Amino acid sequence: MSQHAIDVSVIDFDEKVLAASRRVPVIVDFWAPWCQPCRILKPILEKLAAEYGRKFILAKVNSDENQELAMRYGVRGIPAVKAFVGGELVDEFTGALPEAQIREFIERLIPSPAEPLRREALALAATGDIAAARRKMAQAIELDPKNDSAYLDYVQLSLELGTPEALSEAAELLEAVADRVRDQDRAAALKARIEMAKAASGVDVAALQARLERDANDHEARLQLANALALRQDYSAALEHLLEIVRRDRKWNDEAGRKGMLKLFTLLSAQPQYDDLVRKFRIALARTLN
Repeated sequence: MSQHAIDVSVIDFDEKVLAASRRVPVIVDFWAPWCQPCRILKPILEKLAAEYGRKFILAKVNSDENQELAMRYGVRGIPAVKAFVGGELVDEFTGALPEAQIREFIERLIPSPAEPLRREALALAATGDIAAARRKMAQAIELDPKNDSAYLDYVQLSLELGTPEALSEAAELLEAVADRVRDQDRAAALKARIEMAKAASGVDVAALQARLERDANDHEARLQLANALALRQDYSAALEHLLEIVRRDRKWNDEAGRKGMLKLFTLLSAQPQYDDLVRKFRIALARTLN
């Protein structure tokens, strides 16, 4: 066995894998002597284990000799690679993947050096000091430019800060990283918030309400008011105004009412506390369109 990997069996699996994974990620390679793809994968894993040093442990399990382990962890084909963190199975793949994909797999397991700074930034945000939180999050990004969560947190903090400069920076940053981040739902929700923030920039809510009192068919005023209400997180009122546009003139401004509702649904989909609200207005929209 290579100096960069350890042999593990059913006898010592709990100690060498589960217990050890509470200190450092453990990657387990289920293999067999007759398996040709296993021979292809083996040198790639060992090369990466040597490169990453002590950032993870590579453990090898002969699935023929340890069928109980293979059954316990659902091994149906080999090579089967399973990652353990904190005593739990957290990720896996089957087959001899290219080195680049395996590297990405490993990177997802290794704690980012920026996480302490990111946690400090979120703690500052919880106290209401958004400007300080944003500065701290920028330090986290500088320390680890691959930390996707820090990028998305920075975009969110920029939106909460609410200045034109912060909004512009949030839009540019999200556009730069949107395709690469793993949490696509959150990225889409942030994009929807940015678009609404731009649409509501400089809006006088009282003036818009007065316009609607004079003319209930002033759809432009109603759309701007909906965006402003959404920024204030009054999502129910915002959705009601957008639905009213659909009721009065569904085709107005290239179906702006319907599309505005869909943007809000995207925004709220990442926040489970709004599931009932989204469900209610999805049903209402469907009834209005049918």
